[in-house]
Amino acid sequence: MVKADKKKILLVALGGNALIRKGEQGTVEQQFENLAVPIGQIARLSRRYRIIITHGNGPQVGNLLLQQESSDQVPRLPLEILVAQTQGQIGYMIESSLDSQLMELGIDAKPLVSLISYVVVDENDPSFLNPTKPIGPVYSAEEAARLPYPTRKTPKGYRRVVVSPRPVTIVEKREIRRLIEMDFIVICCGGGGIPVIREGRSFCGVDAVIDKDLVSARLAEEVGADIFVIATDVKGVFLNFGEPGQVFLERLSAAEARRQLTAGHFPAGSMGPKIEAAVEFVETRGNRAVICSIEQIEAAVEGSAGTQFA
Repeated sequence: MVKADKKKILLVALGGNALIRKGEQGTVEQQFENLAVPIGQIARLSRRYRIIITHGNGPQVGNLLLQQESSDQVPRLPLEILVAQTQGQIGYMIESSLDSQLMELGIDAKPLVSLISYVVVDENDPSFLNPTKPIGPVYSAEEAARLPYPTRKTPKGYRRVVVSPRPVTIVEKREIRRLIEMDFIVICCGGGGIPVIREGRSFCGVDAVIDKDLVSARLAEEVGADIFVIATDVKGVFLNFGEPGQVFLERLSAAEARRQLTAGHFPAGSMGPKIEAAVEFVETRGNRAVICSIEQIEAAVEGSAGTQFA
């Protein structure tokens, strides 16, 4: 096994489908079963890499919002509190799944930690005037028209949209760096982190959800990651996705990816933020990023799967 101080740092950003697959109800049993696929790969990779795991929370936050709206007997909670709740919930599920997988591999002494993470945003971010981030379940056009909150059509159908400011910095970045220096596997920035704004020397939570992939890229930059993997429900990046002439892109330079983004090939509600996150990491760190399927994380790290950005 490689010594901890010689291991490269690998950040894996797990999409929401790591826990809930399309068409599933999203029971706890289903979520644990789905986690076995990415977590088994991450456990094996931990022999050779120092690992940071981030994760989405769109379905889980959406479900909490639905639960709140179904009853007036319990006070409603703002989005930043719901994000904190899902950080604890999903962090527990990832950590317990990972602990089991490590023990099966005979890696009994690997330290793990889940962090409740704050992410600073700019209170003047223009996104506060324009909700764009999809969360929660998918609706038909007819169902969406009857909902009391804004929705937007995505490749999967109509979904609720909320405010999504850009991340400025991760508050716990120094603590995360220290933990990975000690070879902890760190689970953090769940659901994009808890959005906060600075008020003097303190922070104040805001009613928003930050994009998980953009936060993951910022964290990867701030802790000095060597490889950044975004794991999702498709094998990588396609041009004309879902159309008869779709083309899979095995490799993309940062410059070409930016040109394709500007040309509107990648929608903001699906692949757009992932490509933007990968490009930001490559441009800032000069290291490799990959967008791949949940099933091919190991192969993507080795360079034989997914869309490789360099």
